[in-house]
Amino acid sequence: MNGFLLIDKNEDWSSRDVCNKIQHVLSCKKVGHTGTLDPFATGLLLVSIGNGTKAGTFLEEFDKEYEATLVFGKKTSTSDKNGDVLKEENVPELNKEMVESTLKSLVGKQKQIPPMTSAIHYKGQKLYKLAHQGIEVEREPRDIEIFSLELLEFNAMSIKFRCHVSKGTYVRVLGETIAEKLNTVGYLSTLRRIAVGPYRIESAIKLEDVEESKIFSIREILEKHMYTWTVFKNNQKRITDGAPMRIENINQSYDKILIVDEEGNALAVYKRSEGDTFICARGLW
Repeated sequence: MNGFLLIDKNEDWSSRDVCNKIQHVLSCKKVGHTGTLDPFATGLLLVSIGNGTKAGTFLEEFDKEYEATLVFGKKTSTSDKNGDVLKEENVPELNKEMVESTLKSLVGKQKQIPPMTSAIHYKGQKLYKLAHQGIEVEREPRDIEIFSLELLEFNAMSIKFRCHVSKGTYVRVLGETIAEKLNTVGYLSTLRRIAVGPYRIESAIKLEDVEESKIFSIREILEKHMYTWTVFKNNQKRITDGAPMRIENINQSYDKILIVDEEGNALAVYKRSEGDTFICARGLW
């Protein structure tokens, strides 16, 4: 059993909870996930099975799309509905045009400080574990990009928006930034991930529907964004040994290629070293 499941995660489940449940249902030893979703968030979670856990790293660079509801007037300790209320402020009289203008102003490259509730490591500990101890540490701003930010619903005290963002963007922090630019405070009451790179929520299944037949092969997942190259049996040992390969006539836009055997099974991901020479980035057998 090797490959990936596209899961539509329910609220109040951690990403690790989902993996543990799948591990039990499928009776498999290795289950991981790419792109953590907070327990309060719902939506698309890419879960790797068996040797798929070796390929998960190649999905981490994808941009993502979310839909979120931002409630104005209160700031919470977690920037979402599950946190303690830290501050309350009046909400100015807003209109749809004002909100749309604010969203438009936030599109583009920028810096963002990760929240203390994130899973980023600081001196060997995850930030959220420090936060649970009441400890706050200084975090370095990170480069992110907001590709698009669209207003879906407008109310006097809340908005619903859709955003397409780069890896490493915290939508909870984005929500607070939107509120700040509208001269108030806010928190997310809902957060739903609807896409990770080329994979969309429409292809996902609920946790209760998990079965072996729903697993996508490693090739099915990786070939969406990598050039696929088939190796014949006489060269297969070179691949499993991790030897460099000279592979000609591959467009220079491909810096990584997926190598499969004659039956279509994923063997390895190779990355371009120089010219037409590729070296092993990760074995998948």
